[in-house]
Amino acid sequence: MKMARSAHAYVRGSTRKFYEWLESAAGTLIPDGPPIWICGDCHVGNLGPVANAKGRVEIAIRDLDQTVIGNPAHDLIRLGLSLATAARGSDLPGVTTAIALERMIEGYEEALSNPSNDYKDFEQIPKPLRAILKQAQKREWRHLAEERIENVEPSIPLGKCFWTLSAAEKKEIHRIFESTTARKLVTSLHQRDDDAKIQVLDAAYWMKGCSSLGRLRYAALLQVGKGGDEDGGLCLIDIKEATKAAAPRAARGQMPTDNAARVVEGACKLSPFLGERMRATRFLGRNVFMRELMPQDLKLELDQLTREEATSAARYLAMVVGKAHGRQMDLETRRKWREVLSRHRSNKLDAPSWLWTSVVELVSSHEAAYLEHCRNYAMRKTA
Repeated sequence: MKMARSAHAYVRGSTRKFYEWLESAAGTLIPDGPPIWICGDCHVGNLGPVANAKGRVEIAIRDLDQTVIGNPAHDLIRLGLSLATAARGSDLPGVTTAIALERMIEGYEEALSNPSNDYKDFEQIPKPLRAILKQAQKREWRHLAEERIENVEPSIPLGKCFWTLSAAEKKEIHRIFESTTARKLVTSLHQRDDDAKIQVLDAAYWMKGCSSLGRLRYAALLQVGKGGDEDGGLCLIDIKEATKAAAPRAARGQMPTDNAARVVEGACKLSPFLGERMRATRFLGRNVFMRELMPQDLKLELDQLTREEATSAARYLAMVVGKAHGRQMDLETRRKWREVLSRHRSNKLDAPSWLWTSVVELVSSHEAAYLEHCRNYAMRKTA
């Protein structure tokens, strides 16, 4: 039902369909970029404000479930598809998508040239992104509590989203937070004492999101030391099962065989602010990763954009991805990848022809699949 809300929502929730297309004949036209860690599911909703252990906030990749060592072109196409459907959802003309792809490549190449440089001045960040970044910087624990657990009291309310744990799950939750791995994670933030007492106040199974369906997902509310909620005494931990990524892996490049360790390593490479707040572990025999949720972590929602907002956001978000890619490459690798990106351009579009063709074909196939999805699920629900 969430995916039926709009074509853009469908694109965000249909990662496997994207990679099925890549395996088709059309997908073979995409150039092979250098094998690096990629997001694997680089749509707009998987970027947004992320805080590090010291509370600094930046817009970065914020969901790494699909991360693999793969082809960076896949992230560009996925981002281009997401921006195109967002533009269509804002009822913008098709020429806006063409301009957005040009701005995307422009921002990405700029970031590849200087991946270690800081982002542009705050006032130069596109307006819709600047607004959500300001919002993130002002958020406190109470905002996170009200949003995630609908409660500022130290408990998790059971209901539609949070379900009762079994005896085995309760026992496993307590076991995990007695481990050294969990202690290092929990005490690494908010300048907490390394030997602070950690107490599980409450925990529940978390029914959340399209990507979590069929996987283990838990929320654990902890008391750390004697502090209050505003000085790091309370924290909310997200525990999520990691499964095999849909994104194709590069033939070269060594990745952990443990999917949870893969997600954590990819996060450290692509989004260090997030990666330093994550750990891989086991839960009832399954691979899971856990992270402390921060009030400043927000998902980007680009609704009802103007043409200028859509194109400037495309450029900036591509810069974010370009920096994440570029800092994994040496100078020569970045130069060669920029050369590849500079080819196959026409005097009508200053972006690679394979990017434009891929996005056009994907918009078409996803639009048809979205309508079928609505017929199969949304109509059944309202009947």
